[in-house]
Amino acid sequence: MIALTPIISAYLAIYLAVFISELILERLNSAYLKIKGAEVPPPFQETISPIELKQIRLYTIEKTRFSMIQTAVAKLSFLSIILSGVLPRLAEILQSLPVVPAGLIFFAVIGLVLSLIAVPFDYYHSFVIESRYGFNTKTKGIWLTDLLKSTLIAAFIAAFLISAVLLAIHYIGGSWWLWAWAAFTGFQLFLIVIYPTRIAPLFNKFIPLQDPDLKQAIETLAAREGLDIRGIYQMDASRRTRHTNAYFTGLGRSRRIVLFDSLIRSHPVNEILAILSHEIGHLKNNHINKQLAFSSLASLLLFGAASRLLTWESMYHGFGYTLSPPYIGLFLAGVLWEPVGFLLSPIGKVISRKFERQADAHSARAMHTAGPLAAALKKMARDNLANLRPHPLYAWFHYSHPPLLERIEYLEALSE
Repeated sequence: MIALTPIISAYLAIYLAVFISELILERLNSAYLKIKGAEVPPPFQETISPIELKQIRLYTIEKTRFSMIQTAVAKLSFLSIILSGVLPRLAEILQSLPVVPAGLIFFAVIGLVLSLIAVPFDYYHSFVIESRYGFNTKTKGIWLTDLLKSTLIAAFIAAFLISAVLLAIHYIGGSWWLWAWAAFTGFQLFLIVIYPTRIAPLFNKFIPLQDPDLKQAIETLAAREGLDIRGIYQMDASRRTRHTNAYFTGLGRSRRIVLFDSLIRSHPVNEILAILSHEIGHLKNNHINKQLAFSSLASLLLFGAASRLLTWESMYHGFGYTLSPPYIGLFLAGVLWEPVGFLLSPIGKVISRKFERQADAHSARAMHTAGPLAAALKKMARDNLANLRPHPLYAWFHYSHPPLLERIEYLEALSE
């Protein structure tokens, strides 16, 4: 157990305050649903029955309870790792190694412990909660294979980025953070480009859209919107889940439209076109580029802050380290950023919700009516058992999209 230094005491106070705030938000959301969610909101009365509303409430409350337990275990486990004194001893063991392999081992040990803690929760979520409400369709074999693949991919990406940053620190010196930021941003763009054709197919099967009428309708829509779409694909999402979705992915030549096979089966053509018009709205309004720019600016500030923290000797001593190799500085910078990131996260959510409203408005213009998108959202709310009555504060903190009731009312106002 490391000593309770002033830095640790201050960190604990902030960390626990954020932790308790997260639990309070989850509790508020659950309690609000019990009070406000007993009746189907007027816009949904023709789509969602009282029995289905009951399922929505039960599903949301169960997920909330599960999330609270998972958050508590994850937060307390991470705190235990930091306070136990194990990591300073690990750093002492690794001090004879070159900085890159030492850093990779250091982060690998932390990542492995946290991943092992998360595995039972992922299993329970898939095979208990999602199965209970009829969403899970994956076998245990698929679940295990997906887990191994995602772990290997995440490990490769993390190893590349950590190595790049440590090499920049070692060889470049004071301006390392600018070069590390450039490498991080470039690699991020690289992943966006290769994801549709190299990473996503590792988990799902993508085939050209089989419905010729739907394909023709989408191509007509894309041409009318002035978009050059390289491919329209359907994904075998139903092998894993009965949730429905559709999305654009990739950049440049890798850009494609992807439809869940479950979405194709449950929505008519005009609703699918309305959903895709929403996604086109993101493209036409340059939301992807704006989000990338925002993300790049945020990461630049983070790298700049990290460069200052790495030279702050009191930080290392305050967390019980007698050594100060750069990989420990990077880890501690991340430790200090985690509660700050939670407090700043609503900024990104506010921007995202604004973009979603603009995309909704674009869909209404492209379809010459907001009706098909509103109808599609109502069905998706029913099919996905989406919470129709989130607590306003919870939605403000966590929702990247406006709450569904708010979106429907906005779309209906556009139709007037």
